[in-house]
Amino acid sequence: MHKRRPRYRGKNPRRFEDKYKELNPDSHPDVIAKVRASGKTPAGQHVPIMVTEVIECLQPQPGDRVVDCTLGYGGHSRALWQTVQPSGHLMSLDADPIELARTEARLRAFGMNEESFTARRCNFAGLTKALAEQGWHDGVDVIFADLGLSSMQIDNPSRGFTFKQDGPLDMRMNPERGVSAAQWLTSISEAKLVTALEENSDEPHAAPIAARLKTSVPQSTRQLAEAVKSALPPRTSAEEADDAVRRVFQAVRIAVNEEFNALDSLLRSIPAALKPGGRVAFLTFHSGEDRRVKKAFQEGLRSGIYREVSDEVIRASMDEQRANPRSSPAKLRWALK
Repeated sequence: MHKRRPRYRGKNPRRFEDKYKELNPDSHPDVIAKVRASGKTPAGQHVPIMVTEVIECLQPQPGDRVVDCTLGYGGHSRALWQTVQPSGHLMSLDADPIELARTEARLRAFGMNEESFTARRCNFAGLTKALAEQGWHDGVDVIFADLGLSSMQIDNPSRGFTFKQDGPLDMRMNPERGVSAAQWLTSISEAKLVTALEENSDEPHAAPIAARLKTSVPQSTRQLAEAVKSALPPRTSAEEADDAVRRVFQAVRIAVNEEFNALDSLLRSIPAALKPGGRVAFLTFHSGEDRRVKKAFQEGLRSGIYREVSDEVIRASMDEQRANPRSSPAKLRWALK
């Protein structure tokens, strides 16, 4: 018996699972256009940030070898691939097995064939191994990494990255490896949790939040959000409470995925991976990431590894920030070997 599709609940369904028109962009382009025109990102999609600025910094040329360390939805990869054709090759890495398959299929349909584009399921900490497996022993011309979390991951409550809707407290980029956020919170000591909250997100209320989370370990995203809010001082505004929740989610996610360790490994491997004259650029979204990239680039400049590095961070234009609010915290830095 034919089962009817659930009715689309109003103009702006709140639940991710109800947004089937947004999750089927080819069938509902008008809905996608309206969502983007309102300054929002359609469910299940991701709007790439500062694409023009990234290309200007990296200056990829036809025939170049390029690595996109963070494939995500594929927006930057697609732009980079186009600039190095007809004879160049792009290799894109992503640790997320769920989104990698979807993005690769979408880019293949766009015309990015196996002769000019390779997608690898790999954390960017494994850049050196990925280059060796690709046969690029003499290095590459361009390396790019967008360290932001993809909108597809943020919006999907089943991944555990958002507190807007309740879902399992997971937060793993690769759900097939490691421990979930709930398991991590159960196993870590209160003292180490305080340190993680301070170092990963500069959380000013780290101690009382850690104490509350260890008193009753949350098992869902909504429980985590409520526990954080209940640990804040009296008279904390709703906006300040939401900011604290975002910082805690960020800190836990970084710890669960060992993001800083992976980033440090990537920064160490880049000089050997780049050809002389090669360029590298990073998009960062919080101070912990930006400090590491800035320090690595400056140390590389002083030691003679890099010929030139960006003096100041590059930010999204006001027009882009209005059209895509998720671009507001982004910082772009580059270096030339």
